[in-house]
Amino acid sequence: MKSAAQSTSPSTHAHDVDRRRIDAIWRIESTKLIARLVRIVRDIDTAEELAQNVFVTALERWPTDGVPDSPGAWLWTTAKNRALDVVRRRQMLSRTEATVAHEHARASDERRESAENATFDDDDGLGDEVLRLVFVACHPVLSHDARVALTLRLVAGLTTEEIARAFLTSPTTLQQRIVRAKRTLADARVPFEVPTGDALDERLASALEVIYLVFNEGYAATAGDDWMRPHLCDDARRLGRMIAARVPDDAEVHGLVALMEIQSSRTRARVDAHGAPVLLLEQNRALWDRLLIRRGLDALARSEALSSTRGPYALQAAIAACHARATTADATDWRRIAALYDEYMERMPSPVVALNRAVAHGMAFGSAEGLAQLSALDDEPALARYHLLPSVRGDLLQKLGRHDEARVEFERAASMTENARERAVLLARARDGR
Repeated sequence: MKSAAQSTSPSTHAHDVDRRRIDAIWRIESTKLIARLVRIVRDIDTAEELAQNVFVTALERWPTDGVPDSPGAWLWTTAKNRALDVVRRRQMLSRTEATVAHEHARASDERRESAENATFDDDDGLGDEVLRLVFVACHPVLSHDARVALTLRLVAGLTTEEIARAFLTSPTTLQQRIVRAKRTLADARVPFEVPTGDALDERLASALEVIYLVFNEGYAATAGDDWMRPHLCDDARRLGRMIAARVPDDAEVHGLVALMEIQSSRTRARVDAHGAPVLLLEQNRALWDRLLIRRGLDALARSEALSSTRGPYALQAAIAACHARATTADATDWRRIAALYDEYMERMPSPVVALNRAVAHGMAFGSAEGLAQLSALDDEPALARYHLLPSVRGDLLQKLGRHDEARVEFERAASMTENARERAVLLARARDGR
């Protein structure tokens, strides 16, 4: 018989279920909520604080009152009312402090802003709100690292700890970086809008980079218990399509869209019935989404028609297309993939590209060739804590029959990853010798 301390009451279980459901709703809705609030209060810090307060209210009320039929609408209505209260308090304070000479002009501006807020359609232009948030976070007044960190925080909804791991820094340092970024945007009075003309061109590359980072976090989560966060992939693809509609003549925009569409086509095949990762060559290709593949191939064709010189996204999309066109793993054109990685390495060399190139050459020309290329990366500082380096080495060693060495590499890779699902797979490979 269980003691009182061991037993779990139905109400406790229900509360746990409600909390998990509310957390899931928050992960999906928080970015949209913050983006809309920024539009009203014109300040990222205030928008985030309001959103968090509304989430706390949901945690207090929903377990008792029940989760609303439309939780996103409930969150937005509650948040919007509080945001309008903030605006009204600001207007009151401004009127109190303003001189008589400025009162008439300020009142006119306030009436216009209030009218905009009052007529703001809850459903119209939602994607534009999130896209606006991306471009604000990518403003050139911020450093590169600050742009990436702020976007991952606001748009991907990653925690400070998760972003800190990606930056290989402490959560405290990362949090300070985000706070400084918000302050810089506020001090520079950066307008909350999607830029046009030269301003758009200036921020486009940075926006594409952070959208792809959001996609990658959804495609292979940095940490946690889930292998993927599909809603982040969906958000990133939607943002990519929106930018492609605004700048239809940019080859790399279409290249990024192509890459994300093709990669997303594998979502259903990338985990088994228990949520464990399934590696690319072991996936059931009948589960790949043919519609997304077709969209991706069409976007790649547009990219290649716009420019004879492939950029990084178009190159990665061309590599992904080789996998998408192969009906079986054995039919994959690895020599073509190796050639594309050679081109990628020649045009935009990096340690990660070199690592992927070693994989491709190992598949195309034999594991010994891949291992030889990998040895050149042993002293690469950027890969010192990158779990995929020992993981790839373990795979190549396994194929060469060097099982004891492979086991050591898989165990080392498992000790480096922060993702529980991936760690389990690596430890299983170390244990099973496959």
